[in-house]
Amino acid sequence: MKKTVWSITWHVLAALFVLLLFYQAWIAAHIAWWAGRNPATSAFMDDRLIIMQSKNPKAKLQHTWVAYRNISNNLKRALIAAEDAKFVDHEGFDWEGIQRAYEKNMARGKIVAGGSTISQQLAKNLFLSTKRTPWRKAEETIITLMLEAILDKQRIFDLYLNTIEWGNGIFGAEAAARHYYQISAAQLSIEQAARLAAMVPNPRYYDSHPEAKGLLRKTGIILETMEFAEIP
Repeated sequence: MKKTVWSITWHVLAALFVLLLFYQAWIAAHIAWWAGRNPATSAFMDDRLIIMQSKNPKAKLQHTWVAYRNISNNLKRALIAAEDAKFVDHEGFDWEGIQRAYEKNMARGKIVAGGSTISQQLAKNLFLSTKRTPWRKAEETIITLMLEAILDKQRIFDLYLNTIEWGNGIFGAEAAARHYYQISAAQLSIEQAARLAAMVPNPRYYDSHPEAKGLLRKTGIILETMEFAEIP
């Protein structure tokens, strides 16, 4: 009887391991495909659309893909200054940033800061559900390593710029520039770029609260530091 139970358990575990390998291979294949092609959507965009259409069946996302060269360098610098100052140098993880975020969260007794890099954010946005599970962070780590191994920094940043959320149903730099400023992403000024970068941690809130003090304060900080940001 014990042998039967152990045999069944072993076969189940082996099957799960094989399925996990196939899933990782599926993700790696998608990343390789996107090295030269643009994804039409992302897991996060799909989740947001489902939520929006549950309230309004006619709801649609605002999203237009644009080439990396057609996005203002002001926005690129502002985002790196705001989200991941060491982006061009690290291999997917900013360990010092993670440590600072951990210490800040421990001091406050709650999560008030994150240490996720642009690569980690992209991994989550492209593939993972918005639901928090014990396995999501581990999977995010694996996908981040794949992104860094398969794609160069410019392509990672290109994908990020075109899929990041910038408001309720607003995704990507082009849609954000047109929604907030009625211009293309290529035309964004330094001030406009800094403000968009400041919105990233809480875009839907800032979409409906454009005069929030936190947004104005962070915009000012980004304006002071973005000139030093190195872009790929």
